[in-house]
Amino acid sequence: MPPDSEAEILTVAGREIAVSHPDKVLFPEPKHTKLDLVRYYIAVAEGALRGAGGRPNMLVRYPNGIEGEHFYQKRAPQSRPDWVEVAELRFPSGRGAEEVVPRDAAALAWLGNLACLELHPHPVRAEDLDHPDELRVDLDPVPGVTWQQIQEVTQVVRAVLTDFKLVGWPKTSGSRGMHIYVRIERRWSFDEVRRAALALARAVESRAPTLATSKWWKEERHGVFVDYNQNAKDRTVAAAYSVRPRPDARVSTPLAWDEVGECNPADFTLATVPDRFRKIGDPHAAIDQHAGSIDGLLELFEQQGLGDAPWPPHYRKQASEPPRVQPSKRKSAKRTPIHPLLEIGRARRKEDALAGLERWKARHPEAAAHLEPADVLVDSMRGRYSTWTRIRVNLQHVPEALRPAQEPLDPDEKMRSSS
Repeated sequence: MPPDSEAEILTVAGREIAVSHPDKVLFPEPKHTKLDLVRYYIAVAEGALRGAGGRPNMLVRYPNGIEGEHFYQKRAPQSRPDWVEVAELRFPSGRGAEEVVPRDAAALAWLGNLACLELHPHPVRAEDLDHPDELRVDLDPVPGVTWQQIQEVTQVVRAVLTDFKLVGWPKTSGSRGMHIYVRIERRWSFDEVRRAALALARAVESRAPTLATSKWWKEERHGVFVDYNQNAKDRTVAAAYSVRPRPDARVSTPLAWDEVGECNPADFTLATVPDRFRKIGDPHAAIDQHAGSIDGLLELFEQQGLGDAPWPPHYRKQASEPPRVQPSKRKSAKRTPIHPLLEIGRARRKEDALAGLERWKARHPEAAAHLEPADVLVDSMRGRYSTWTRIRVNLQHVPEALRPAQEPLDPDEKMRSSS
């Protein structure tokens, strides 16, 4: 689109980038504007490109700030400069999309002008879309898990990787968890990389069974979930140096290993990370020099003898996959559910869904008093263009006589399913 009369013109990597409505506030509490976001990405461009550069990226855009509607954009905007590179991906649905491939700071600035807070790169290079060069370990805590426990599990992951001669590169997720990236040689398929990640998750669980889990179904989890399915084809996670839609403009920040035990994720924000980057550089600067082999993890998968684990729901059923039925819907010999789950509500906004949970608790205070933090299941469900939130409660710790029946959903917003 042509620049408007209020645009701020920046020269970035030899190109002029017009920042439209530069004073638009994206983060109300710290009052960070769109221009602040663009300048942030310019300041950390070297590190951000190491994480997302040269890869097709799904964009997460907040045109009206983090308190407004946001959307996921797989397809590159049709109105784009001719120097913005794209790569065509094919999805399990059979559809294809050309996704943005940033190559320089100018591309990052252009994306910032689109109010793209988060970059979600695929674990492949644009020149080879079939062979991942990155295995991703996503540590996702269940409700009630402390940051210290996440730090402890991160060190267990490091120990397992070291045993298999792989180098992990940790970063805060910018939300509640931690990511560890592992560069690998480009000679395995997506399914093989996922299998290696599953073996790794199970190994972490076996070493720290009270701290970590590899169980896919939320109602079976405890502690920190080692999410192997982030390695399934077309799954993405927020890149290093992505700004997350948190009130404090928190950043998914690369760490050195000696920082893991002492860091506080709240210290890494849009306001603080550029200065950190200027002072210490990118802790992941050497990541591309340590591409390893996953042959050992694939051998471990066979030795574990546990077979495949569930895939995300929109993937085709795999030949070796166990039944794709969540435990709460399975039946025991007595034809009763294995886990007594209630669905509370569904809403476009997470806070609206959580408000419905509070109303449910007010109606059923005796049952609510028995719930443990992990019994409240907050599911972020991705639709075709946006996310929505589903709230469920597991009544496993509630005495049977106090268990409420399923009620009409509150709220009950109708959502569009994923494509």
